[in-house]
Amino acid sequence: MDWLPFWLSIKLAFFTTLLLLGLGLPLVYVLHSYEFRLRSLLKAVVSLPLVLPPTVLGYYLLLAFQRDSWLGELSFALFDQSLAFSFPGLVLGSVIFSLPFMVNPVLSALEGLPPVYAEAAYTLGKSRWTTFRRVLLPNARAAVLVGIVMTFAHTLGEFGVILMIGGNIPGETRVASIEIYNQVEAMQYRYADRYAIILLMFSLLLLVLVYVFQGRSQARTL
Repeated sequence: MDWLPFWLSIKLAFFTTLLLLGLGLPLVYVLHSYEFRLRSLLKAVVSLPLVLPPTVLGYYLLLAFQRDSWLGELSFALFDQSLAFSFPGLVLGSVIFSLPFMVNPVLSALEGLPPVYAEAAYTLGKSRWTTFRRVLLPNARAAVLVGIVMTFAHTLGEFGVILMIGGNIPGETRVASIEIYNQVEAMQYRYADRYAIILLMFSLLLLVLVYVFQGRSQARTL
């Protein structure tokens, strides 16, 4: 077996999750702390990858990543790097596609907290950002963990968007899900089984850890 696709998948999932922690939590703060006219539209855009076919999203991302697009030109100007059919393009596409898996669980948890938490902090003179960071977010740490794990696991198993924007380049964009597709096309089902079972067991382990953590967190609050 070639283990490089697995390492690429783990690398992609790691960078995607890390970037979404930095980008997703501030977005959660804006959606939770402010009321504005386009708030519902922004929430819909964030959740759009949940209902949009991956090939459709991948197609539009591929157009956006082309060399003659403004984003492609910016990438070349800053990094001398193409986004289409490259690992950086996979990371950017995965961040967009996995955004709701980070944002929605945390936002739902915050919306379920009693309003008295924020009101008490405001009474003590705390700002919205301080209240979010030091009061609300710690009370939603289980949801943050769920967002991290779901983002990581979802990125590991993504196929459609990655194939559209990354293709099938060995050592660059051929992640584990693409390698399974290759093995099935070549009728090498024995190798496809091995890749698939490793992804299955790894994803199952991640979910078990999440549920164990949630159970212990609920037990401590009782």
